[in-house]
Amino acid sequence: MIDFNLLKEILTKNNSFLITTHVNPDADAIGSEIALYFILKKLGKEIYIINHSVTPYNLEFLDEDKQIQKFDAARHTKLFKHVDVLFAVDFNRSDRTVSMQKYFNESDRIKICIDHHQEPEDFVTYKFVDQEYSATGQIIFDLIKKTNIVPLDRQTAYPIYAAIMTDTGSFRFERTTPEIHQIAGELIQHDVKPNEVYDKIYDQSKFSKIKLMGRALNSMQLYGEGNQIGFMKLSREDFTSTNAFESDTDSFVNYSLSVEGVKIGLLFIELKEGFKVSFRSKGNIAVNKLAAEFGGGGHINAAGARILNYKLNDMLPKILSRAEKYIENSKE
Repeated sequence: MIDFNLLKEILTKNNSFLITTHVNPDADAIGSEIALYFILKKLGKEIYIINHSVTPYNLEFLDEDKQIQKFDAARHTKLFKHVDVLFAVDFNRSDRTVSMQKYFNESDRIKICIDHHQEPEDFVTYKFVDQEYSATGQIIFDLIKKTNIVPLDRQTAYPIYAAIMTDTGSFRFERTTPEIHQIAGELIQHDVKPNEVYDKIYDQSKFSKIKLMGRALNSMQLYGEGNQIGFMKLSREDFTSTNAFESDTDSFVNYSLSVEGVKIGLLFIELKEGFKVSFRSKGNIAVNKLAAEFGGGGHINAAGARILNYKLNDMLPKILSRAEKYIENSKE
């Protein structure tokens, strides 16, 4: 159980805060950062939001005050020792901050993790983590509702709705409970328009993203007994040729899982050094444990890993073989 009163006490008793999230942030990450920013702003605090990655173009609308900055060591390093509190939002391993990891870990400030992923790393002073939550944004919602730290209004409701909507797969994933629908209903009462949020996140894609999606779909293959594993690959040349970004691939992996009979979906993305894998699964197949074998993590049915210093084609057979074992074990 999360001690929301302790979290409220930290927010009210300290004066300056730095908020950050994981590399290639999604809507839960950005939405949770922005909702936390507005809570602190209403409390009259000094706030900085610094991320390793630029905000994906389809999520820029959530940052209406234009507060999110891309990390620049020359300008931002001193902040890690200046502020009273560092917030790690929607991630539970310090390496997810990439270029900021050294400064985050070496800071002697109070460090807070707000997250809903499994197996958190011990890198903060306080963990406000519960894997039963469907999204980190839901934790921010409960902070507001259970402590009355600030009133729930459109400024906080809008990014929280985006966070929850996306991390529940538009209210279709397993953790979409009656409570989640009740929360969504309350958020909508604060002038949140579901069709507007969905349209801005999913239906305003740049043409480059659509071309990249075509390449991903064209690469799809099936693997294993009964073709129960679907996987796609994207090379660096695919990104160069389409002028697309890594952040454009958010949700691509779900197409691998949408094929009839497929139980594990994988998306392999070639990086400058190594590659990235997105894992998805159905039922009780714990792809977070599969991802952990390669240095990653996440949820039971949704996880990821960045595998550096190895070539994709060299590691691909091993990952597919291990994925097949997870399907076999799920039948036992």
